[in-house]
Amino acid sequence: MTAPTDFSGPFVLRTLGTTGLQVTSLSIGCAPLGNMPETFTYEVGEEQALETIRAIFAGPINFLDTAASYGDGESERRLGLVIRELGGLPPGFVLATKADRDLQTGEFTGTQMCRSVERSLRLLGLDRLPLVYLHDPEHISFAEAMQPGGPVEALMQCQKEGLIAHLGVAGGPIDLMTQFVETDLFEAAISHNRYTLLNREAEPFWDVCQRHNVAAVNAAPYGSGMLAKGPGAYPRYMYGEAPEAMLRQARQMEAACARYDVPLAAAALQFSLRDPRIVSTVIGISRVERLAATVALAPQQIPEELWQELETIFQS
Repeated sequence: MTAPTDFSGPFVLRTLGTTGLQVTSLSIGCAPLGNMPETFTYEVGEEQALETIRAIFAGPINFLDTAASYGDGESERRLGLVIRELGGLPPGFVLATKADRDLQTGEFTGTQMCRSVERSLRLLGLDRLPLVYLHDPEHISFAEAMQPGGPVEALMQCQKEGLIAHLGVAGGPIDLMTQFVETDLFEAAISHNRYTLLNREAEPFWDVCQRHNVAAVNAAPYGSGMLAKGPGAYPRYMYGEAPEAMLRQARQMEAACARYDVPLAAAALQFSLRDPRIVSTVIGISRVERLAATVALAPQQIPEELWQELETIFQS
């Protein structure tokens, strides 16, 4: 299998900051493919996952995102099975993973980062990881992450040894993520669930990324599912029950989109895609049908009047 060559429409290739990597504006999040029912409330069997991964590698999106913690290695293992089927990562594809704490013991040290990277290499069947993020550093302090011999130094050493091509940081709290970006040690940064139609917490973070030449990647623009499935079908945000005020806004946004015959999911996705500060937007995919549906949402026409109405609802 060769890499897709048609990156027309919203899937034009963009340079991922100083990495030089060429990625599509949409990235496939592979967390659901690790079978994480405690997070996503549904099971994803192996055959379904492998079928979906094969479709991803045959599709128009060349940027994949996973992590050592997704299914405690299961997402990487399943990706690795298909990568081996294909004889290696297909040309033109960029695979990003994340170095994680030990999920059993909670250890988040430099030594654990090395173990995490080594396991990712083994599970994915790769000699070198194109992009690795320090993942969820909110589980320790900034000082602990940056200390001599700590997680960041260990990942930088892995990079010097050629195990990692490029280094990024991915986490939650915006103030903490800002601290990491301001070190100028990272080339890419992921914020998740914090820049959506219902949450603008990451708004200033994208400006920080621009000032430090760090590629900004926005994950979970559906807020873990509510803005894709609708608040009635899925009244959850960021993997937990959504507050009533947020549900009210979501219902109003869904109604506004319906008046313009625009799916709420299309507006939620394009809210991120249309921001020029964001290099790529990560969408979790669990089945082949969701891949095709997501690709169809990206170019859908949305009138400016609807954007204005959605902004008014958010501000209310």
